[in-house]
Amino acid sequence: MRGETSQLSDRLARDHFAASLEQLGDGSLTVGKELFELCSLLDNNPALEDKLTDPSRSDEERAALARRILDEAHAQPLTHEIIDDLVRRPWSQFSDIANAVEDFGVDAMMYAADARGTTKIIALELAWLRSSILNLPQVRTNLSDQTVDSSVRVKFYDTIFGNSGLHEISDMLARHATQDLRNRRYADTLSWMIVKLGHHLRERVVSVTSAVALSEEQIARIKRIYAAKLNHKVHVNVIVDPKVMGGLRIRSGRDVTDTTVAGQLNNLRASFGAK
Repeated sequence: MRGETSQLSDRLARDHFAASLEQLGDGSLTVGKELFELCSLLDNNPALEDKLTDPSRSDEERAALARRILDEAHAQPLTHEIIDDLVRRPWSQFSDIANAVEDFGVDAMMYAADARGTTKIIALELAWLRSSILNLPQVRTNLSDQTVDSSVRVKFYDTIFGNSGLHEISDMLARHATQDLRNRRYADTLSWMIVKLGHHLRERVVSVTSAVALSEEQIARIKRIYAAKLNHKVHVNVIVDPKVMGGLRIRSGRDVTDTTVAGQLNNLRASFGAK
């Protein structure tokens, strides 16, 4: 179980980057792959987890180490941004950073599914996959066997489900669940992913940038407006940026409403340029 500090760091980081992943769209798939690979690397290297979370090291030292690792992997810019953020946050124990990386990996896959319009399909396919192994104890055992190398489990997965016609993202999530067991049973990991997909389907992220923190009333009003506009439950992520002058910048996916001074000036320039 994660401590309160780790849970808070995980939630704040994911709230902060939700809009970026949503805006990246299908490109989030590559970010998700990279984060799953990094999660596996961390799980197999506790010393690295320790170095990336050690509070006796400066934020810059931890960030520099993360950059070297990601540079070697030729990681995407957003992957760099996410990990740079995570290594600067406090963690209850060093292994919790790998949990956060995995959470981000699943989030990235879900936003890629959103961009393709297949999120419900992914949830249904993972539910079908879990149901299909419930009465096959040997299959469940083989997919959860920690005594063999991960490549053996993945090969077994391919033998059983390789020609099942799963969507690409469903296959990536299902494959990750056996490739990196993370001290879980395979079916339990699928259940966890299905729950996350269910929550995701019920919520959309609206990112608001303001010079000061918003009141609860302001946040509630934005929620009401965008829930009606999107016909969907929304989560409001507030980003406080003292450099913003006047007004708000509100982003929902690719839709941006900018009432800041800079935004209004840009609109004026655009209108004059069009004449």
